[in-house]
Amino acid sequence: MLKNATSASQGMLIFALSQTQSFAMGTLKIREIIPYQRLTVIPNAHPFILGSTHFRGITLPVIDMAKAIGYRSITADERSQCSIIVTDCHNMQVGFLVRKINKIVEFDWGQIIPAPDHMGHSLFVTGILNVGEQLVQLLDIELILANVFPDMHSNTHPVVTDVQREKLRPLNILLVDDSAVARRQLSDALDSISIPYSVTKNGKEALALLHHAAATQQAFDIVVSDIEMPGLDGYELAFEIQNTAVLNRAYIILHTSISSEISVSQARQVGAHEALTKFDANELVHAMLRGADYHTAMIS
Repeated sequence: MLKNATSASQGMLIFALSQTQSFAMGTLKIREIIPYQRLTVIPNAHPFILGSTHFRGITLPVIDMAKAIGYRSITADERSQCSIIVTDCHNMQVGFLVRKINKIVEFDWGQIIPAPDHMGHSLFVTGILNVGEQLVQLLDIELILANVFPDMHSNTHPVVTDVQREKLRPLNILLVDDSAVARRQLSDALDSISIPYSVTKNGKEALALLHHAAATQQAFDIVVSDIEMPGLDGYELAFEIQNTAVLNRAYIILHTSISSEISVSQARQVGAHEALTKFDANELVHAMLRGADYHTAMIS
């Protein structure tokens, strides 16, 4: 039953930013899709921000997604035919203006191909979906937001005591995330307190590394993994770890930018010890410290 839970498909919203290329984002990040409405200019805003609009009682910044990822900007004359995708990511609600909404398709993360390293201009692409005969690029929403709001993750440096640092230093820690900006945030947090770690960019690489480490008597003690990843998502990775005898000593911390109780509940169902719904360096490190206590208790 749990295996079926890890393999559950997720909705992917397919939309267009140009005449020829389609893109996607997971529907768990989306609150609503609304028609374009007149925007209020925000003084001194980032050049990718077109303005703001009101949405369910809040003021919402609206980003020109095409311009944000390097495509031709959506002109004022074109906007009336466009839509705004309202997202909730890292507890921040933001609108993305897109040229056209195509459809929502159901996809298993195992069907999504990790983006090849040689994609060149597409730094914002984390995976490729084959929808019919069309290749659709899965966008890294976190990276777009980090570029537009560079202070969004200002809490990247945790505060720890010397005793806490020494509890973590002997542990073998693995970080797993398909988002370049998320990997950088996780790495910066541990680098700032001089904690060693390994890092991979998807679940399949992580699982291979976990098996190799276990075979060489260097098993990982703590695994910090994103949930939404191409190929093998965080739920499946957690399930594989917990149901493989040589791996299940690892303390599993899943994290996601999606503000959802469903994500937390499913993370626990597949065997994760903790689930964090936003990036906060202090919360992350304290979760790791609970992992250190977990291993101490196992030994004693």
